[in-house]
Amino acid sequence: MATHNDFGKQAEDLTAEYLQKNGYKILIRNFRFQKAEIDIIAEKDNLIIIVEVKARSTDAFMLPQEAVTKSKIKSIVSVANHFMEEFNKNQEVRFDIISVLPGEKGNLNIEHIESAFEAFDAN
Repeated sequence: MATHNDFGKQAEDLTAEYLQKNGYKILIRNFRFQKAEIDIIAEKDNLIIIVEVKARSTDAFMLPQEAVTKSKIKSIVSVANHFMEEFNKNQEVRFDIISVLPGEKGNLNIEHIESAFEAFDAN
């Protein structure tokens, strides 16, 4: 596996741990529908939380969350709709982005952006 794939998996593992420590129940990881994927689907406070994990080795060019484009959002929403239908879920859904960047001492820092897609007009 390529180094960037290892880093991405490490970021997803760290994110899952972070979510669990903060009271989220992980329902499924890497849920795929057609050619799209949701990194983590979790549940908390009777909400279904769709989590897009964005990891970068540096923020020199852009912040990780800036890599979530309108087309990516549409793709994630489509997969989320499929998940909700397939598993007969009827809760409210929230879309979060978790940004993972290395800190000064090499440790990974997490920024959790709740309701991240509300700032976008996905139409």
